[in-house]
Amino acid sequence: MNTIFNIVDFGAVPDGKTDSTAAIQKALDAAGACMGEVVVPPGVYKTRKLVMRPKTKLSGTAAWLFGAYGGSIFELDENETECMIDITGAFGCQISGMNLDGNRIGERVAGVKLAWPEYNGGGKEDTPTIDDCRIGRFTGDGVRLEHIWCFSLRHSQLYSNGGAGLYVDGWDGFIIDNWFSANRNGGILGGPVASSITATGNRVEWNRVGGFVIASGTAMNVTGNYFDRSGGPALKLGSPAGNIDSFTITGNLIYRSGKPGEGLETEEENSHVLMDHCVNVTFTGNTLRYGRDDGGKGTWSPDIDLVIKNCDYCVFAENVMHHGAMKENVRWDGKGVCRFEGNLGEPVGNE
Repeated sequence: MNTIFNIVDFGAVPDGKTDSTAAIQKALDAAGACMGEVVVPPGVYKTRKLVMRPKTKLSGTAAWLFGAYGGSIFELDENETECMIDITGAFGCQISGMNLDGNRIGERVAGVKLAWPEYNGGGKEDTPTIDDCRIGRFTGDGVRLEHIWCFSLRHSQLYSNGGAGLYVDGWDGFIIDNWFSANRNGGILGGPVASSITATGNRVEWNRVGGFVIASGTAMNVTGNYFDRSGGPALKLGSPAGNIDSFTITGNLIYRSGKPGEGLETEEENSHVLMDHCVNVTFTGNTLRYGRDDGGKGTWSPDIDLVIKNCDYCVFAENVMHHGAMKENVRWDGKGVCRFEGNLGEPVGNE
């Protein structure tokens, strides 16, 4: 029994001109009938919206680099759609080694999308995996997960999307070894709920709004990431309307955040970390450093290392902040029980 299907055998043409949607969908449907794998040989395939099936794998040749696609490329060829690949209901699916190019067409079009009308809409863990993919130039989010329950995003680049690199509203995520770069609405943007998530070893750079922007959620581990030149705080956690509970933030390098000219809404967003209405958060062992654009250009930032408001039972300890900011290390409103100890260094303006 054949369980591996090559899209070329179904009529897909890798010439960057021919509409291959029907051929690719036939291959996906064939794989769906037997829990199979769809193989995408290198080349550029024009496509409209595609729908994946449960327990199937879409496999390409990655071969991407920072500024360009390579290997197996799907290029969007439809304005009137909400996404390129719909994985709603495709329980246990995997997308591996693919280059998804949104072609900057349409309005709020996502690269990969899962969207249930309510939490636990599928009645069980979704468990999609996106691995070794380059997803960029979409007018919406690179990956949009609405009411998700369990997912993995690994070793992928989410680049230059009109929304966030990753939008997540739900639970149980593993976000590991990815590259979030130059996304307009942040590297990761949380929805009403962003909980039980591990974010480790990611490079988060040159995203407008912020690096990780999470308004509400519980139980998130942010460890060993590199944040660079966020157009707002590298970490923007909580809000007056939301709540953050039980976050551990350790061993991260946070560099030249709060880039002026990127549409900062308040003075406090010219900071490395902005926390508002957070409780039970540990922020320890991180390194914070000011800077300017590459090549010695642009404005030095941020003005403030940490902005802490309306927080309770939070610890900020053993962080290195020497020349972390231009003006202030910590701006705390004095509310709640917070502990600041063992943090080293002075802002540039104090010398």
